[in-house]
Amino acid sequence: MEYLYLIICFVASIIITPFVKKLALRYKITDKPNHRKVHNKVMPRLGGLAIYLSFIIGLIISRQDSPYLLSIIIGSAIIVITGILDDKFTLPPRYKLIGQFLAAIVAIRGGFDLEFINLPFGGKLEFGYFIIPITLLWIIGITNAINLIDGLDGLAAGVSAIALITLSIMAFIQGDIFVLTIALIILGSTLGFLLFNFYPAKIFMGDSGALFLGYMIAVLSLLGFKNVTFFSFVIPIIILGVPISDTFFAIIRRIINKQPISSPDRYHLHHRLLSTGFSHQQAVLVIYAIAIMFSLAAVLFSMATVWGSLIIIVVLLFAIELFVEVMGLVGKDYKPLLKFMRPKASSRINDR
Repeated sequence: MEYLYLIICFVASIIITPFVKKLALRYKITDKPNHRKVHNKVMPRLGGLAIYLSFIIGLIISRQDSPYLLSIIIGSAIIVITGILDDKFTLPPRYKLIGQFLAAIVAIRGGFDLEFINLPFGGKLEFGYFIIPITLLWIIGITNAINLIDGLDGLAAGVSAIALITLSIMAFIQGDIFVLTIALIILGSTLGFLLFNFYPAKIFMGDSGALFLGYMIAVLSLLGFKNVTFFSFVIPIIILGVPISDTFFAIIRRIINKQPISSPDRYHLHHRLLSTGFSHQQAVLVIYAIAIMFSLAAVLFSMATVWGSLIIIVVLLFAIELFVEVMGLVGKDYKPLLKFMRPKASSRINDR
């Protein structure tokens, strides 16, 4: 039955999205081109409402019975309303943060928190008074990470869909029917919208969609991996490797350049791919491929031994750092690993 909900929400999203597009155009909830954006015409940007309405239909049909359900409904409603207001009025960052904070508090009050993790070599780490700050940081951080990668047609929706597929697989392996069902409902809603959002897009998801998807992925990953081992806690971080790493290096970049952390720029991953000669569609597909590799790594990670997990982490961190330096995500002069490797390579060539 869980997979039937995916199909129902997929069809519902296909039916609802054109109506949402007309609504966005009628009330001028649009995204206008500027020097930072890659589109060159006015686009409706309320697509997240279609995803959300399809999600609600899925909840009604599936008739979920869980103590976490009420907080999901209230928290997601707060985050979607925040996104809709931003799509229409372009809210100052502090007001968006207030909405995210309220939605995160609802989730925490509903039991979505990380109380402790079991350490790999024995014992456990209890977070105590840091439970709320850590959980807030996770929910708000992931919510904004999805929002930050929403820069190309179909990018945020596709990356979110890949993360949701991986979360569904992990929930199935763990036998967590509630997380599996909710993830499939959101996945179906997102894939239906993606038909209208992939290049060339007919509608953007806007903050209403990016914030909703980020929020739901954050709370579902918390619920699916709460109070487990340290390495299990790393799994959702790997699954969300693309948005998390892009956000992390954007923060580093802005600190180095002495810019406000919230200031926009054109050095995100999708911008750098475009600047190196990839087409719009190719750039999106490249990032999809990277997201799939992270997801496969997460699945392998979940089945590996402790030492195997450590090796996967080291390889991933090395690959991320190398890719960041090659693409110039921090800055064109930031290349510590490449500079370290070049003398070694040069010396080998000279020895020959």
